[in-house]
Amino acid sequence: MMLESNNWGRWGAADERGALNLLTPEAVVAAASCVRDGRMLSLSLPIRGATSSPAPTTVPHLRGRPLPQHFMSVDGGDYAAGTRAIGAGLKMADDALIVTPHGTTTHMDALSHMWSGEELYNGHPANRVRSYGATRCGIDKAGPVVARGVFFDLPRLRGVPHLAVDDRISGADLEACLAGGDVELRPGDVAVVRTGWPLTWSSGPEAYWAGQPGLSSDGGRWLAERDVCMVASDNAAIGGLNEHQLADEGLEDDLHMIFLWRHGIYLAEMLWLEELAEAGRTDFLFMAAPLTIEGGTGSPINPIAVL
Repeated sequence: MMLESNNWGRWGAADERGALNLLTPEAVVAAASCVRDGRMLSLSLPIRGATSSPAPTTVPHLRGRPLPQHFMSVDGGDYAAGTRAIGAGLKMADDALIVTPHGTTTHMDALSHMWSGEELYNGHPANRVRSYGATRCGIDKAGPVVARGVFFDLPRLRGVPHLAVDDRISGADLEACLAGGDVELRPGDVAVVRTGWPLTWSSGPEAYWAGQPGLSSDGGRWLAERDVCMVASDNAAIGGLNEHQLADEGLEDDLHMIFLWRHGIYLAEMLWLEELAEAGRTDFLFMAAPLTIEGGTGSPINPIAVL
């Protein structure tokens, strides 16, 4: 039995949406008031490449993960031409896309992505996650996310282009990002945390794979206590990673356990936040929608910031 605070039972014993229940119609209307300029920014890394191309390796990803593959298909077999005649001189191009989102591209974790013992979030049985999908807490239960985004620009706070590999973000750091401004974190907000780590990819994969900065367990609990519905970051695991691309925290302090399992707070990872940092905005309208993958433990997303 968990002794730490959690959201199990908060929205009923059958709940599979977790903290997204905080996005009431009133909360969405309030979030829309953040739109002042009408400017839209994509916060997604590109999906790039083909089976015969090195292009996928030019986008940040974790070592050893199956890279996204995008290629043109013709009648399911000819990948060379990419078009086929459909009559009257017209031609049509078809796409084929293979994506394993975790660790390879911008994505959203479902509440069934990670758990402990025999129970998923809210006490749902973990044996409902099988090779055919998660029949409890899958990404298809999430729905679209339209909320106020609150930006925590840690490199700006530190005065550096990107955080150091061993930097772990505390609750005090997050509070300092908002100090002196007129934005306070509210229930139902999406906390968007910039580390700047994707910039290291330009120095080569080994620099990116040396580890990663991220939230500490203290920082994670600080956000959970403030009832955010999602935490989104430009790193690969929300928390920090060591040189083996693993988290050093134990089970009690693991960020995925704190957010997904205990509080039903969704995670969005591997965002691209550089243009948002240049915009200098702390609050904005955040929008993202996972694909309706029945039983999926995650989905690629293209998050949008509307300024």
